[in-house]
Amino acid sequence: MCGIVGYIGYREAYPIVIKGLKRLEYRGYDSAGVMLYDGNDIKLSKTKGKVVDLEAKALKEISTNGTIGIGHTRWATHGVPNDVNSHPHVSNSGDLVIIHNGIIENYAPLKVELIKRGYVFHSDTDTEVLVNLIEEVQKKENLKLGKAVQVALNQVFGAYAIAVFDKKNPDEIVVARLGSPLAIGIGEGEYFIASDASPFIEYTSNAVYLEDGEMANIRLHKPMKIRKIKDDSLVDPYIQELQMNLEQIEKGGYDHFMLKEIFEQPDVITDTYRGRLHANEGIIQMSGVEDNLEKFLNAERIIIVACGTSWHAGLVAEYILEEFTRIPVEVEYASEFRYRNPIINSKDVVIAISQSGETADTMAAIKLAKEKGAFVYGVCNVVGSSISRETHAGSHTHAGPEIGVASTKAFTTQITVLIMMALRLAKAKGTLSKTDFHRYLQELEIIPEKVKEALETNDKAKEIATIFKNSHNCLYLGRGYNFPVALEGALKLKEISYIHAEGYPAAEMKHGPIALIDERMPVIVIAPKQGHYDKIVSNIQEIKSRSGIIIAVVTKGDTQVRGLADHIIEIPETSDALSPLITTIPLQLLSYHIAVLRGCNVDQPRNLAKSVTVE
Repeated sequence: MCGIVGYIGYREAYPIVIKGLKRLEYRGYDSAGVMLYDGNDIKLSKTKGKVVDLEAKALKEISTNGTIGIGHTRWATHGVPNDVNSHPHVSNSGDLVIIHNGIIENYAPLKVELIKRGYVFHSDTDTEVLVNLIEEVQKKENLKLGKAVQVALNQVFGAYAIAVFDKKNPDEIVVARLGSPLAIGIGEGEYFIASDASPFIEYTSNAVYLEDGEMANIRLHKPMKIRKIKDDSLVDPYIQELQMNLEQIEKGGYDHFMLKEIFEQPDVITDTYRGRLHANEGIIQMSGVEDNLEKFLNAERIIIVACGTSWHAGLVAEYILEEFTRIPVEVEYASEFRYRNPIINSKDVVIAISQSGETADTMAAIKLAKEKGAFVYGVCNVVGSSISRETHAGSHTHAGPEIGVASTKAFTTQITVLIMMALRLAKAKGTLSKTDFHRYLQELEIIPEKVKEALETNDKAKEIATIFKNSHNCLYLGRGYNFPVALEGALKLKEISYIHAEGYPAAEMKHGPIALIDERMPVIVIAPKQGHYDKIVSNIQEIKSRSGIIIAVVTKGDTQVRGLADHIIEIPETSDALSPLITTIPLQLLSYHIAVLRGCNVDQPRNLAKSVTVE
């Protein structure tokens, strides 16, 4: 969940590293640091706080010259955020410098042993243990850096993406990964290192993504060598052409990445179904599904594993898949699934959903499912990610880079992919009439225009936000397809505004939560005309009779809920199954504006990181 950046080449490293850290700050932002090598000595600066704080400090205390550098932006695991615990960490000799994303689980016994051997530790981090372990191996066995890193990594347990520099051999950086992502950009006479490709997209379009259990020696003026950490066997690098561009990772005139990403949703939903959905011809083409159609058609059940917002997308998919295909579906938190010895067999299909494709718990759930013989299908946004490589097959969303920590466009593009999967399977199984199948295709094709119309509620959401910005609690209610949207709306509010919020099925109010209702409790009710409209009207009446404050998301032209609600947000009409793509939009906008009005850091909410690559 930390971000690492490195450069070795002919350019000045400092501006590349600093700019790269800013682009990776969504991965961690409680502290940051940079190491530069100026041809003679190591220059190190690190600080608690954000990359701008590092930038200010570094310019005061070190020379920023040098064509080799590494940098780190941290999301704390071991040790509180402070200057000392910030990366990079230096070995006791001062020769080795390391940056690390991940967790070394057996750091404590290793630390005890190293202390016995005379090592002194200055931080509370597991990373300082690792750099000194590498130094101990290097000294004891008289090894070059690459071999010492390999031997040391075979003694540790956990997850890592690391970059290590040795002052005694200053034309090389050694990198390795296990469970945490690492990309290497390849230029003319230069190499770039990063947790993802965004820090070097303007310099090269060629990248190698290390696989789990691989390491690389990156040397000036020499070909890169990739090896297996376990057995030292050489690996032929697979060079990919990057699909993102610089414009995608800039704010483009918006105040925050989150707002930009909310407003990108009409375009990215279109991008996600482009080439797959042919409404006029009555065709859905998804190669991952087509190539494995029998696996899906013969499935006894589908198990969806995911975390956070992706889990909510999975809940929407449960409703859609069961309705359209009549295949039983279970939705599991990946973090629980991996530990509870689940019953899985070879006739199960497991769908793993992740925006980043690097979520540690989801990766572990995939490996467990594969061990038990299930067919595993991935839905993720990042081409070349661990999940896209680990699954048997899959479909990429085309949301583009999502920089805001609170996920928005990933949610709607995931649902788009899952709807298309359900429709394709329903057609193959004959569980949906031809009339309904074509109707859904036509409706999905025009969804981007309706999302665009829903975005016109922005001013109304801002107006309502000014009224409720100081609330301490909030309830979100939905039924059917929109119950998961209620959960997602509550999560967005919690994530970025720090207001306690909970989502419930509206009918569950009577089973406990209604006790919370009073004149100070805002209740956001998702009440489109389709679905269980009459039932949710009754739920609203129950809330009103107890002086609750109703903010209702309703279909344009609605009169019944309008007469009951204190505030309404109108959205265009669509079919019940596709409604989550519309109803989620005003909830995203409402959360955004409340957070802005409360002075919260919308793109980098406290204690959170974008990609959860550690347990």
